Amino acid sequence: MKKQIRCAVLGLGRLGYWHAENLATKIKGATLQCVADPFAGQAEKVARELDAKQWTRDPNEVFENSNIDAVIIATPTSTHADMIQKAAKNGKHIFVEKPLTNDVKEADEVIRIIQENQVLCQVGFMRRFDPAYVEAKRRVLAGDIGTPIYFKGVSRDPGSPPAEFIKNSGGIFFDMSIHDYDVARFLLGAEVTTVSAHGNVLVNSFMEEFHDVDQSLTYITFDSGAAADVEASRNAFYGYDIRGEIMGTEGTIVIGSLRYHDVQVLNKNGSTHDIVPAFPERFNNAYQLEMAHFIDCLRKNEAPAVTAIDGKIALEIAAAAKKSFETGQKVHLHSIGSMV
Repeated sequence: MKKQIRCAVLGLGRLGYWHAENLATKIKGATLQCVADPFAGQAEKVARELDAKQWTRDPNEVFENSNIDAVIIATPTSTHADMIQKAAKNGKHIFVEKPLTNDVKEADEVIRIIQENQVLCQVGFMRRFDPAYVEAKRRVLAGDIGTPIYFKGVSRDPGSPPAEFIKNSGGIFFDMSIHDYDVARFLLGAEVTTVSAHGNVLVNSFMEEFHDVDQSLTYITFDSGAAADVEASRNAFYGYDIRGEIMGTEGTIVIGSLRYHDVQVLNKNGSTHDIVPAFPERFNNAYQLEMAHFIDCLRKNEAPAVTAIDGKIALEIAAAAKKSFETGQKVHLHSIGSMV
């Protein structure tokens, strides 16, 4: 087993910074070797804060650095394919935030390069590592609810990101619903066969310019006979609302709640409790656990639990949802890489 994995984090926005901080302070077997960001002063500032050995504004310096074993790609989606391929060709193992790429065909080429260069790649679907979802999967495998037949996913943000983010996000199916598409496969242990998607702009009219919506619903069927519905919303002004439900032939598992702290206030106005304010509070542990898994896999030279293939399948489902929304037609997925 390799003792230390020397890591570089590319992209130091909010999520990239968290990954860098976890690698520097919380992940056993990891060393934060380098941080990179194109904005002047950002990489240098983070390197000082987290005691990274090197910093740069140029990601190519990272790919060519022989002192780096793995890269964590937390840059805009449009850059993922290029960065993954450069990392793989330079022998770097890869952790990349979802989605794998912007395009299914592009994903095929990315996967080919990863496999050709024999590097490991994990895609950042952190819900698979969240303790509540992990326990739900354990219960399903234990037969606690019989055969799983239906999944319901709810992903509601407390508001919309700005127009500049929406413009480059890929849309609600690629940016938000893709998490539930992946976790539905994970929990049901089945593959998607059909996708029907609907959506509308209910609050944020600027989204129309980018052909996006702030409220959507996707109905999915699986090869096991199971089905699912996935709601995504930018309009939950009360807080960050992530929940799931798996219905089985002998019971149901409910994942998550609106409660943030286990405190309930009783007074003359009634009963109240606080609500999860944003995704950092809800998935803080999951981000740390997924990175710990990645590093552990590299130390043991084992394939991660969420591979580039999983990333491509989730991307394919999201692309099918977008196509269904745009055409008003159900989309059939016959196998990985073939969508009609």
